[in-house]
Amino acid sequence: MKLDLNIQPLSSWIKTSSEPLLIAGPCSAETEDQLVATAHLLAKTGKVSALRAGIWKPRTRPGEFEGIGSIGLEWLKRAKAETGLPTTVEVATGKHVEEALKAGVDILWVGARSTVNPFTVQEIADALRGVDVPVMVKNPVNPDLSLWIGALERINNAGITKLAAIHRGFSSYEKTAFRNEPMWDIAINLKTLAPELPLICDPSHISGNRDLIGYISQKALDLDMQGLMIESHIDPSVAWTDAKQQVTPAALAELIDHLTLRKPEIRSSDLKDKLADLRNQIDKIDDLVIQKMAERMQIVEQIGNYKKANNITILQVNRWDEILGKGIKYGKALKLSEEFTEKLLELIHAESIRKQTEIMNKDAAGQAAEKLTHA
Repeated sequence: MKLDLNIQPLSSWIKTSSEPLLIAGPCSAETEDQLVATAHLLAKTGKVSALRAGIWKPRTRPGEFEGIGSIGLEWLKRAKAETGLPTTVEVATGKHVEEALKAGVDILWVGARSTVNPFTVQEIADALRGVDVPVMVKNPVNPDLSLWIGALERINNAGITKLAAIHRGFSSYEKTAFRNEPMWDIAINLKTLAPELPLICDPSHISGNRDLIGYISQKALDLDMQGLMIESHIDPSVAWTDAKQQVTPAALAELIDHLTLRKPEIRSSDLKDKLADLRNQIDKIDDLVIQKMAERMQIVEQIGNYKKANNITILQVNRWDEILGKGIKYGKALKLSEEFTEKLLELIHAESIRKQTEIMNKDAAGQAAEKLTHA
């Protein structure tokens, strides 16, 4: 089911200096000179459409730098006046919204730590009611698509039609190369549910490492995201926050130059015909896969009935280890990744367990109810 959002096209509220759309600036506004100097260098690249800077910083622990505060709004004013770049800041309270709007900030964004709390989002939405300002909503810290959608709906219901989502990755207990796991499937699901909603990627927070920003940026563009938000500092080595994930304006310009832009639409009739043929082949294979899964589950039901009749446990650990080991080995031979094969087999195994559990409990539930009736 598609999301019912009333929004305007991205091009109606932000002018793209070049492709892709790029929002850049320091993680934190530290000093007036630092912010303004960075803004000048970014504007000089000719690639940046808006200047970002954090002035209110939600920190995990007290005592860490929590942003320069409201004085940073005056610095943003100066940066805009001298460079012509529109400005954007994160807001986390109704008071933040009021101060940012009063200072003439052009675009607001709702951070990941705010998106996770519907009360906070509603406070921000209430402060935005009756205002015509663009708002971008980052995904929540935890991988919950419903929270992300809910935040977008609350802002949209307040009358904000210049709306965009920002994909900045999700927290995970697993230690990987990324600061926040991309979990691209969640962003893809949002894009599928709301095709008209602009989706911007924040490679800085996904990577946590400037060396990975180019890789994440290219992946985002390949998935037809409409732009990038990248943290840039005049001298990242002395940045007060997130030094490792910031790049200099010059490095940013070089990074953007090396990205490959792909078009979401195909104009050539020959290419369309070829793509249609390949998609038809995939559709036939998908139909066959689903048919075979249905046949497999019918056999699973027979196994479940047999186990029940002979008082055999549902889970057979040795058998599962055998299926998994053999399947991964076979998948590798067919050039499938081990991760994909394992996830696929786990999904099939979980459904098999569910079906057999249902068979085991079928009569037991009725017998328990009957005992309660006669008790």
